[in-house]
Amino acid sequence: MGAISQFFRNFVEKILLHMGMSSDMTNSLNRWGILLIIILFALLVDACIRIGVFRLLQQIVKRTKVTWDDYIFDKKVIKNLCNFVTPTIIYMLLPIAFSTTDGSNDGMHIVLERGVEIYMVVAFIRFVNVLLKVLFDVAEQHPAWQGKPIKGLMQTGQVIVIGIGTILIISILIDKSPTLLLTGLGASAAVLMLIFKDSILGLVAGVQLSANNMLKVGDWISMPHRGVDGEVEEVTLTTIKVRGWDKTLYTLPPYLLISESFQNWQAMRLSGGRRIKRSLNIDMNSIQFATPSFIEHLCSNDMVRALVDSISTQSEEGEMVTNLDLFMRAINNYLMHHQRINPNLTIMVRQLQPSEWGLPIEVYCFSANVNWVPYENLQTEIISYVVATAPLFGLRMYQAPSGLDLKK
Repeated sequence: MGAISQFFRNFVEKILLHMGMSSDMTNSLNRWGILLIIILFALLVDACIRIGVFRLLQQIVKRTKVTWDDYIFDKKVIKNLCNFVTPTIIYMLLPIAFSTTDGSNDGMHIVLERGVEIYMVVAFIRFVNVLLKVLFDVAEQHPAWQGKPIKGLMQTGQVIVIGIGTILIISILIDKSPTLLLTGLGASAAVLMLIFKDSILGLVAGVQLSANNMLKVGDWISMPHRGVDGEVEEVTLTTIKVRGWDKTLYTLPPYLLISESFQNWQAMRLSGGRRIKRSLNIDMNSIQFATPSFIEHLCSNDMVRALVDSISTQSEEGEMVTNLDLFMRAINNYLMHHQRINPNLTIMVRQLQPSEWGLPIEVYCFSANVNWVPYENLQTEIISYVVATAPLFGLRMYQAPSGLDLKK
């Protein structure tokens, strides 16, 4: 290295003398001239590598059938990778410009060397962060990872890289080993945990949500006690964004979904049925046995005759049924043959516990269309049919009396 350094010194000195500078000025500017040559040489090598390597990789990537390499060898990734070239060359050639006769380094050499080392650490941080972002984009294209809350893992990796880089930069500035800094940080771990509490909890929650497949982007979730009801738009290290049905945006910390219960409706969407569970109160005074004369009266109505013909008027021979039994069987038959109700899931019409409000009759079935508007339309249609059919069987719906009822 000494011979190379002397060669460059003599070369630069001749150029400066040729430019008409004095010997004293030449001696003071000699090292800076060499440094300028080193920087220009490093930039030239960097430009050649950027142009040559990038074009070569682009040609290779175009010939491959896979798509992941389009992300890995993206222009932005290659650019950040090449950022190592210039500081590395300068760092290796710095002794040529600032070496002394006794082989020691002067103060300016040390300052520049530390500055280049810091630049290299910053370039490393930027490259790793870009690479993590690219890996996240590749994972999102994979069907197994689509919608999974992996963005929080990417952000966690970026935070860790920035933390390591910060420790290295501080160790370079104070000229101490990073191990000593880590030892000192261990004593203040409690303070660090307090500062990064949300990030740590978010990381743990993100891993749990992803590993247990509890939540992914596009899921419909609801937390009634928090007033949250909508679709998940984004899952990050510190927040989960939910777009409400009123188009407002809810922001939740990830650990809230681990520490508290929430309802995920995605399983309902995938099941092919959305539950309809509604009850109506029957006035118990309107319930009576279905005597032959009552059946004959029912059959005088064409609509009721069709319903009565489709069901058995007796559960077993000799056992009398009521108009409520006939009504419930008719409604059940109506649900069984409804085209917009899923026949593969539970269909049931049942009685609930009687109360002072009458005898509740519950309709339990599943809409074949899980979307909100068709589901609500079907639910309205069924309940309206039940209310309109009840009087045909001599039944009265019970409701609290209004002012108009009292006037009668």
